[in-house]
Amino acid sequence: MKTYLFIYLKGIAMGAADVVPGVSGGTIAFISGIYQRLLNAIRSINAKAIQLLFKFDIKGLWAHTDATFLIVLFAGIITSILSLTRVVLYLMENQPILLWSFFLGLVLASAITVGKKISHWNIGTIASFVIGTGIAYYITVAVPVDTPTELWFIFLSGAIAICAMILPGISGSFILLLMGKYHYIFSLIKEITELKFTFHNLSSIFTFILGCLTGILSFSHVLNWMLKKYHDLTIALLTGFMVGSLNKVWPWRQVTQTYIDSKGQEKTLLDKSVLPNVYQEVTGKDSEILFAILLIILGFTIVYMIEKWSAKKTDEV
Repeated sequence: MKTYLFIYLKGIAMGAADVVPGVSGGTIAFISGIYQRLLNAIRSINAKAIQLLFKFDIKGLWAHTDATFLIVLFAGIITSILSLTRVVLYLMENQPILLWSFFLGLVLASAITVGKKISHWNIGTIASFVIGTGIAYYITVAVPVDTPTELWFIFLSGAIAICAMILPGISGSFILLLMGKYHYIFSLIKEITELKFTFHNLSSIFTFILGCLTGILSFSHVLNWMLKKYHDLTIALLTGFMVGSLNKVWPWRQVTQTYIDSKGQEKTLLDKSVLPNVYQEVTGKDSEILFAILLIILGFTIVYMIEKWSAKKTDEV
């Protein structure tokens, strides 16, 4: 029981990381010593597991998939997500500059941390980094803030975002943010925690979870292959992706285009990053520059300390 209590607590830590864009649940799994076990458990859900299921060998299936470990860990993750969702959404609505400043520090430090995993910089890795940076930046300026809410896009968002959970340094919430579905998904989760059940939020969350399951079961094998065959190129691409995406978490933004939704409310369709002084001029609001800088430093420091702890744990092993 003591062992699984610690696994549950590690799941809570992973869930907290997954709620915050910039910190990866995979990073928490890595530094807490359960990363390899998690990856192996996910990869064990394969053809052999299906054979055991059809043979009704529940005991064998349970052991093969390390089911107790997965259930306890994911229970911790879900507990944390349900607990922190309302806090993050509140801050997003009431203290956006301060919240995004903190996120900016997290993402910037994560990009540096991931980049340090590249063994050798050469033409190939530099090209991969530049391509990743260019693609990510283009997405941040080309994709409207309001992306589709159809179930196919919700499924795709879940499938892509969950992959970050098993990839140290890349945040699943950040992927949702980039795809314009961070606030949307967590708003649905908030409704469910408040017992406001509707066909819309239940079907959307079910589709999102289905996408997560599909993504994590397939990507665990792809990730293992990519890191073995093309480690530096893969890491360089991911590093570039994070650097190019920094535009998405820039705290000071000017709305350039709006639209009226089905409820008659004005919503942001397109916006752009601006300097703090420009933000203050065009919006008439305080740029909160001092507190913003402090929170950027705080976010950066948190990831830096996690990376140092991770390195220390690796040396001890």
